[in-house]
Amino acid sequence: MLALIGVLTIATLLFFIMSKRMSPLVALIVIPVIGALAAGCGTDTAKYVVEGITKLAPMAAMFVFAIAFFGVVTDAGMFDPIVRGILRFVGTNPVKIIIGTGLLALIAHLDGNGAVTFLITVPTMLPLFNRLGMDKRILLGIVALSAGVNFLPWTGPMIRASAALNVTTHDLFIPLIPAQLAGLTFMVIMGWYWGKREEKRLGAAHFAAAAGDFSHHKELTEQEKVLRRPHLFWVNIALVIAVIGTMVFTRISPTVAFMIALTLALMINYPNVEMQKERINAHAKAALMMASILFAAGAFTGIMGGAGMLKAMSHAAVEFMPAALASHIPFIVGLISMPLSLIFDPDSYYFGIMPVVAHTVDIMGIPAIQVAQASVLGQMTTGFPVSPLTPATFLLVSLAGVDLADHQKFSIPVLWAASVIMTFAAALTGVFPI
Repeated sequence: MLALIGVLTIATLLFFIMSKRMSPLVALIVIPVIGALAAGCGTDTAKYVVEGITKLAPMAAMFVFAIAFFGVVTDAGMFDPIVRGILRFVGTNPVKIIIGTGLLALIAHLDGNGAVTFLITVPTMLPLFNRLGMDKRILLGIVALSAGVNFLPWTGPMIRASAALNVTTHDLFIPLIPAQLAGLTFMVIMGWYWGKREEKRLGAAHFAAAAGDFSHHKELTEQEKVLRRPHLFWVNIALVIAVIGTMVFTRISPTVAFMIALTLALMINYPNVEMQKERINAHAKAALMMASILFAAGAFTGIMGGAGMLKAMSHAAVEFMPAALASHIPFIVGLISMPLSLIFDPDSYYFGIMPVVAHTVDIMGIPAIQVAQASVLGQMTTGFPVSPLTPATFLLVSLAGVDLADHQKFSIPVLWAASVIMTFAAALTGVFPI
């Protein structure tokens, strides 16, 4: 009976989120509470909610401070010299232009926000693509590919996966670094291939004739000029390197690392207290939105685990799954994780589907974390820039004036290939078996 209530709870959650009849925040709280009451948990439901939120509190704090930190160094103009340097480097060479676009997107995606990545990269490179007559689908494809393979511990899918299984982002991310490097290598190779294809299509003489005939200079708004701190570029770069290095090479809590990095960024770039308040307020909306989702997810996972519904569903699933198949589940999940982005939004998948699969294989002796690691190799990582379930996809195509269908037909095969390559790389480096 408990397993049936759990299935109905998750099915109802998926229905209301995917049909947009409820926001994820509301659905993640209301529906599991109703399920717990139906299961006879009574007042213990409140205890399960608190337990779930308590477990996720450090992760939510990390996300809040990470968003604010990257927002502050962006406001200070950390990206400006990088963008200018990339534009000088690429010139009118199509291979350099496309790979340079990928590198720009890679750097812009450090904060883990797809929309910000697209807003920085596409308007910067689009005039160059238009001037040279290059295929704008390639612009979107390389930006999508670069952002997709650049999953980091503070990005949405990683946060959701770690929250759903109550594992640290450090344990989730570090074993995947070789797979991510394989994905980034594939991005560079695709950039070279697309560049050579454009050179062949338009002719080398076309690009040679355009050399020296194009300049790109972004005019800053008055507000941006007030916030820029060009003399502190290397200081801000050092802060970013320090915080990422701390997360990758030490066991220091990422929450502490970002808290200290944010305070240093504010004091160094904006010593005026009022400006510090303004910068925090400027990025509070995005931080609060994701933090509230995480706390709601904590309520959901707390109830599903505390009430025993997750365990009951997993035990029921074990009865139908051949024991020999269990060890292959993470690899299979990795292979299909990218197209799952076209079916499930991140909240539905990471809080509804993935925990059941992970706990099922865990009962059969396979670490649950392997399912989470396989999932982040595609589900709303390489998949988010083409998924109709994410607003960022529509922002991406609208910025370049490309039809969504054209973008999907062009980019989906490449993004899926990146996901498959990373899955094989993860298997070969021992993250999970084939």
